[in-house]
Amino acid sequence: MRVQMLGLCRFSYLGGRGFQILHETVEARRAFLYDPERLARRWFWFENVTLPGLMAQTDPDFTLILMTGPDLPEPWMSRLRDLVASMPQARLALIPPMDKHLDACMAATAPHIDPKADVVGHFRQDDDDAVAIDYIRDARRDFAAMQPLWERRRRLSCDYARGLVLKATQDGVSVEQRIIYNAVAGLTVYLPPDAGRSVMHFPHWKIGLSMPGVTLPGKTMFVRFLNHDNDSGAIGAGYAVPAENDNWAGILAERFRIDLARIDQAARAFSLPGADRPRWGL
Repeated sequence: MRVQMLGLCRFSYLGGRGFQILHETVEARRAFLYDPERLARRWFWFENVTLPGLMAQTDPDFTLILMTGPDLPEPWMSRLRDLVASMPQARLALIPPMDKHLDACMAATAPHIDPKADVVGHFRQDDDDAVAIDYIRDARRDFAAMQPLWERRRRLSCDYARGLVLKATQDGVSVEQRIIYNAVAGLTVYLPPDAGRSVMHFPHWKIGLSMPGVTLPGKTMFVRFLNHDNDSGAIGAGYAVPAENDNWAGILAERFRIDLARIDQAARAFSLPGADRPRWGL
């Protein structure tokens, strides 16, 4: 059975709904999203937290859709184009502002669904989180064991629930190991190619209402990165896990290709507290 792995990454997409930070007008939202200092921080985290693990996947057979607006300012638009030119898996989707966020995400996703695939493993990749270098391999390989359950409804989620939570403030970056149930990173939604849906149609915090799910918490598979520019910054349901090995720099380098010293230095240089959100860091 052929499983296509298809990810959606929204990079400062300008549109209505779909986010917890709301604005009364498109102009106000544009000013917020396209603030030069904010975009500089977003790109730094994207380049140093998110991309390294994706570019080092042990199974390189996946597609990553980079969704943004057609008026994303320079130099960020050129940087996205350069990334697409250098990363074989990357595709750029320029989606004009749309009031219905699910329609916008589907407009970005639909052209890249392979109708010849038996199953599409959809994943959402936030631009400041990360997946481990074997995520694609495991998500494709583990589906074989889960296929009988998928056949029941032709919908299934797989949650790699063990990960690291990184918090960036003016004091640097702290690291904690946690189990988080159905976090965004490390969550795969398996659908048939003709489903007319994407991962965005199933809110991760209540995905059990939509499909059966499997939890595989055996190894560290994701990084949840909390920083000043998070849309919410809530950690999610779960609990801390005592660390048998707290060599976080070594684990981050090996599993995610993240340079902890580099992002720690950047957090101190940005000199920003956690985001002013009701549940940031909780």
